[in-house]
Amino acid sequence: MVKLIPLCSLFLLMACGSAGSPEQGSTTTTTPQNPVTTSKAPTFEADSAYAYVANQVSFGPRVPNSKAHKQCGDYLAAELTRFGAQLYVQEANLKAYDGTLLEARNLIGSYNPEQSKRVLLFAHWDSRPYSDHDPDPANLRKPLEGADDGASGVGVLLEIARQLGQQAPNIGVDILFCDAEDYGTPEFVDDYQPDTWCLGSQFWAKNPHVKNYKAEFGILLDMVGGKGATFFREFQSMRSAAPIVEMVWSKARDLGYGKFFINADGGAITDDHQYVISGRGIPSIDIINYDPDTETGFASYWHTQKDNMDNIDRETLKAVGQTVLEVIYNQ
Repeated sequence: MVKLIPLCSLFLLMACGSAGSPEQGSTTTTTPQNPVTTSKAPTFEADSAYAYVANQVSFGPRVPNSKAHKQCGDYLAAELTRFGAQLYVQEANLKAYDGTLLEARNLIGSYNPEQSKRVLLFAHWDSRPYSDHDPDPANLRKPLEGADDGASGVGVLLEIARQLGQQAPNIGVDILFCDAEDYGTPEFVDDYQPDTWCLGSQFWAKNPHVKNYKAEFGILLDMVGGKGATFFREFQSMRSAAPIVEMVWSKARDLGYGKFFINADGGAITDDHQYVISGRGIPSIDIINYDPDTETGFASYWHTQKDNMDNIDRETLKAVGQTVLEVIYNQ
């Protein structure tokens, strides 16, 4: 997850998201067999999602250009293939805030690729190279495990992918794992540059895995595994896709998850959805843990060494995963 932005800066950030020419990269594709089609939503298994989160964390910090990053990317690609997705792999060298070239990899798993009516589900799979909000100054330049910030959203989507592979919905679904989301300008650098975040989704928006790709809407999952998480209606989500926000939040309340999905407005957040909105014109929402009582707007462990498995809660994973499944299978 990246950071809150002042509402007065929103227009500028939205404009920046669509600027620039496509960067060079490559895409490969793997095609699966087709599962049985049905419209009844399956049961989201929280234990499975928890295990997928733990599996990612077990590789270590998933910072681009690291061994752990490559190993985790290979694991995610293999899991999407195992769960019956048509796999697309986008590889590109993306320039970080400090000029470092990041060997990035976006992973896309497509279900029902022949369907024209599609929904995009996405999350970032990299982890932050800095603990720049850690209270201990000695930790500021240390990479973090990113159990919630990154791995939780991917873990939920892997469980959804497993269910999609067993029981196909009546629409097409694309699961996008964005890379290099969390390599943005750190707090200890004075010259803040907003478009140094979300590099993978910026690349994908300019170079979608399918030419002229469109979806009915998109749902971004970011920090969706923390104990007692609260998901407010994020500003850019409401501006781009208010009916989708209402559909998802209403579904969550119907399922009994109202304590997680709060019927109130939150802040404006720089995140992958803004580039999907501005770059591809897909109305998208961000389901993200937001805490209005903290200085940052996020959990106390955000961008610190304490973003680990101790914070991951099966009940939260279940609330998010079941809600998204119900939305997908009732289109």
